[in-house]
Amino acid sequence: MMRRMRMMMMKMTSFRGPLRPEITITYVAVSVIFFNSGLSLKTEELASALMHVKLHFFVQTFTLVFFPIAIWLLLKVLALTAINEWLLRGLQTVACMPPPVSSAVILTKAVGGNEAAAIFNSAFGSFLGIVFTPLLLLVFLGSSSSVPFTSIFSQLFMTVVVPLIVGQVCRRFLRECLDRRKPPFGTVSSVVLLMIIYTTFCDTFSNPNIELDHLSLLIVVVIIFSIQLSFMALIFFLSTRKSSGFTAADSVAIMFCATHKSLTLGIPMLKIVFEGYEHLSLISVPLLIYHPAQILLGSILLPSIKTWMSGRQKTLTPV
Repeated sequence: MMRRMRMMMMKMTSFRGPLRPEITITYVAVSVIFFNSGLSLKTEELASALMHVKLHFFVQTFTLVFFPIAIWLLLKVLALTAINEWLLRGLQTVACMPPPVSSAVILTKAVGGNEAAAIFNSAFGSFLGIVFTPLLLLVFLGSSSSVPFTSIFSQLFMTVVVPLIVGQVCRRFLRECLDRRKPPFGTVSSVVLLMIIYTTFCDTFSNPNIELDHLSLLIVVVIIFSIQLSFMALIFFLSTRKSSGFTAADSVAIMFCATHKSLTLGIPMLKIVFEGYEHLSLISVPLLIYHPAQILLGSILLPSIKTWMSGRQKTLTPV
C-alpha cells in the first residue's frame, strides 16, 4: 500500500507528471501569489514599507546572521548524540536559507499584519540569499560551488518583482472595482499555498533514494518545531517591547519573515552547492520538512495571533 502511494506521488509530481511542479510551483504559483499581493496592496502602503529600514535590518540580520550561528551552536551539542550526521547537516543548511517568497506573506496577510513589509523582506531576502546562502554554506559546512547568480536572479525577478509590479499597475485601473467587489484575495493565496504544501509533501516522501533512520527523522521533526517555536517566541518578545518601536502589525511580519525559510530558492541552491554529494537527499530532508512545518505551525497560531492583535488595537484605540 505504501509503495503504491509512493509511486502515485512520484507520478503526480515528477517532471512528466500532470502537476508539473517544476513549472506550476517554481514559476506559476509564486507569480500568482505576488500578482495577487500587488493587486490587493495599496501602493502607498508598499511605498511606506520601503522606508522602514529598522524593520528590514532586524529581519535580515536575524535570518542570515543570528539564525545560522544559533543553529551551528545547537548542532555542536546534537553532534554528540546518535542522530544521523547528514540530517544534522541538513538542519544547518536550513539555517543558511533566506526568507521565503510566499508563506510569510500569506500568513502575515491572513492576520492583518504589515503585509507590505512582509512582501519587501521576502523579495529582498531572496535576492540577498543568492549571494549570502552559498557563502554561509561555505563557512559552516565547507561546501562551495559555482552558483549561477544570473539565472537565479532572473528567475526571482520574473516570479517576484514583475508580478508584483503588474499587480500594482492593474490596481491603478481597477481600484474602484476592487474596492466595491472585494475579491477573495486571501482565499486565492491560501489555495495556491495548499498546492505548494502538497507538492512539497510528495517531494519529501516519494524520493526512492532516501534511506531514513525513523528515530533520527522523528527527532529532527521535533527539533524543527522546537526551533520555530523558540525563535518565534524570542522575536515576539524582542519586537513587542515598547523600546522596539514596532507596531503589532510590524511584529507579526517580523515573526513570520525572520523564522520562515525559503524552499523555492533553497532546494535549487542545495542541488547546485552539493552537486555530486551522495547524501544530497538526506541533506535536503530537513528543509523539505521545515517548509510545511512552518506553514502548519503558522496556521495553528493564526487564531491566537489574531486575538492578540485585536486586543492590542483595542488598548491603543482611544475611548
